[in-house]
Amino acid sequence: MSDGGRLYERAAPAGADLGPLWFLDEGRTFFVGPLLYNAPHQHGAPVYLAGIYGPFGLRIAGGPWQTCRTALIPAGVVHELDVGGEPIAVFYIEPSVDGAHALAPLVGNAHEEHGALVGRTGALPLMRELWERPDSAGWVGTALGDLVDFSRRRARATIDPRVARVVAAISRADGELLPVSMLAQQVGLSPSRLQHLFTCEMGIPFRRYRAWNRMRRAIGEISRGSNFTAAAHAAGFADQAHFTHDFRRTFGAAPSQSLRGLRQ
Repeated sequence: MSDGGRLYERAAPAGADLGPLWFLDEGRTFFVGPLLYNAPHQHGAPVYLAGIYGPFGLRIAGGPWQTCRTALIPAGVVHELDVGGEPIAVFYIEPSVDGAHALAPLVGNAHEEHGALVGRTGALPLMRELWERPDSAGWVGTALGDLVDFSRRRARATIDPRVARVVAAISRADGELLPVSMLAQQVGLSPSRLQHLFTCEMGIPFRRYRAWNRMRRAIGEISRGSNFTAAAHAAGFADQAHFTHDFRRTFGAAPSQSLRGLRQ
């Protein structure tokens, strides 16, 4: 991104020396840091994107490239990113927190494309502060909670209680790939009926959401100081190569792009 494309200058030049920031808890996943290009990929949760200093390139479902400042991509929608080495904020919420609608007000001057919102403005000051402040790792969770509370404009959208129980079980599994047959029996459904209902309620297939949670577990281990091999094993991957392959498929880029030199 050229300097002419920036809408803001960095408030603290030292901020450029800070490493990427990851934050994960039971219902939220957040990253802010520089990215280059992320090949076509799709996530297991809705994601809010915000360019810190200027616009970024976004391509949705194989359509034309477009330039935007913020975006909201629903779970399961294929997209590409071209950030050009600039910092970008990436924020996912799980169904235990709310649905994609809770993040929609953070995308300003938006138009819809393939279910995604593509905006020219949005909730940028907080994202910029999380990137530039050296102490942001200590208060990022509180800030994101306040942001979601602020952005809610209507009542919480509930999901089928049987799917909610399955989601909770997957979250508690700590990366273990619970079989669909076992979960279906626990909620009184056949495996095929559970998978159909899960896709209707969540927007993505059961197995993709289960894999997303295992990936979150591995990222959380790395953000707390584990090396890639230990994190892969803790999350149930066969080895580091298996984790790297699935990370590329999930995020469209190698894990080294966003998981090296993390701030603590």
